[in-house]
Amino acid sequence: MAASAQWSNPAEDIPAYNAKPPIKPMKPVLSGNQLTGEYFSHPYQVTSYQIAAKIPAVLHQQPCYCHCDRAMGHNSLHSCFEGTHGATCSTCMKEAVYSYEQTKKGKTPAQIRAAIERGEWQTVDLEAASL
Repeated sequence: MAASAQWSNPAEDIPAYNAKPPIKPMKPVLSGNQLTGEYFSHPYQVTSYQIAAKIPAVLHQQPCYCHCDRAMGHNSLHSCFEGTHGATCSTCMKEAVYSYEQTKKGKTPAQIRAAIERGEWQTVDLEAASL
């Protein structure tokens, strides 16, 4: 089952993110045969990682409202998908899917970040997520 952190007013406590695209190579998003096993028992978990791999620079510029920056030292939403954390957290997966959908609509990372800060990612249906 995926977990999700709940916070009273996320706009007042924005998690870590990067305001600009990465200037050096980032750690890769898990892919291929890494997307199997106990952390990937639902199709939307695999899809979330496949989506994350398509927009790494966008995710680098997004905060993650599960606040894994505090507990795990993550510096952006991208960090969640470098390991298995993203597969166990509905917040991470919904934000990644939301970021991908908005990127496809032509939104900039800054526009996506503003919408994430407003909580618009919360309406994402992971079961319906697709590439």
